[in-house]
Amino acid sequence: MRAMSNPPNPFESRHREYLEPAPTSRLQMFEDATREILSRNDSPDLSFRWSLNPYRGCFHACAYCYARPTHEYWGFGAGTDFESKIVVKREAPALLRRAFDKPSWDGDIIVFSGNTDCYQPAEASFELTRSCLHVCAEYRNPVGIITKGVLVLRDLDVLERLRRDAWVRVYFSIPFADDAVARQIEPHAPSSRKRFEAMAALRDAGISTGISVSPIIPGLNDEDIPELLERAREAGATEAMSTLVRLSGPVEDVFLQRVGEAFPDRKAKIVHRIQEVRSGAMTDGAYFRRHHGTGTYWNMVEQLFALSKRKAGFFPLDHETVPRTFRRPEAAQTVLF
Repeated sequence: MRAMSNPPNPFESRHREYLEPAPTSRLQMFEDATREILSRNDSPDLSFRWSLNPYRGCFHACAYCYARPTHEYWGFGAGTDFESKIVVKREAPALLRRAFDKPSWDGDIIVFSGNTDCYQPAEASFELTRSCLHVCAEYRNPVGIITKGVLVLRDLDVLERLRRDAWVRVYFSIPFADDAVARQIEPHAPSSRKRFEAMAALRDAGISTGISVSPIIPGLNDEDIPELLERAREAGATEAMSTLVRLSGPVEDVFLQRVGEAFPDRKAKIVHRIQEVRSGAMTDGAYFRRHHGTGTYWNMVEQLFALSKRKAGFFPLDHETVPRTFRRPEAAQTVLF
């Protein structure tokens, strides 16, 4: 791990400056006593209402992660704290079952990893994602998964059950074609090669997959779009989407520090390109603008994405309605006597 480095936390009244080199961060696990596991999304520019995150913080340590500021609410930092102080929601499966048993639950799709990766390394030990997927399969509730983790292959048995009895699709977030570049920006995530291999393995098992080329970082990975889409189509992906990088609050500090250390000769170009597509700013948090840019350069990026999708063989899909398969186990039982 790197030396401790966190932008000032606006929710903390204390700020410390080290008079000597900062200590090295070390991995720590904390337990979360939350009583609700489903997060309701009221954002009009997202296609899903409910998400589930078994963990807070993420060991993948992606410099651009938009979830970093949420770690500050718990008294942690958005920098190295976010990737080394992982909060575990041990009661997640029981809380999900409780949510499903409420009369108000009507079986909407649940997206795993709406905030931090549900298949980060901690999942290998805690198996909270797997247990929650088991609950979804038991209740036949549709599931969407967004991940960088190849540990998803461990859960093929549960995914196959969801495919048979409900609905499931796995999106792999793969923003870089060059693994050497990726290692600098998302240092603890599996390589792009391994993610594509996992995508192909899911295809061979009959699980629907897609690619999220997210985030697009102008001046750094926008030229990777054609290769990424071609490799994804070869690995069986049927859908492709993308979003523009978001650098809200302390994320900008973390991102620029990492880029400056890894690519000092490219930092100025990257900053200029981001500002060019953000009307002179580094980010825009407004609905319907936060995921997309503006201006000539961004129009070129969007055209490149659309053209590359067609060339790779991603054909326009009819509007897909996720089936309403939800049923409570006891409701499915028949009375014999």
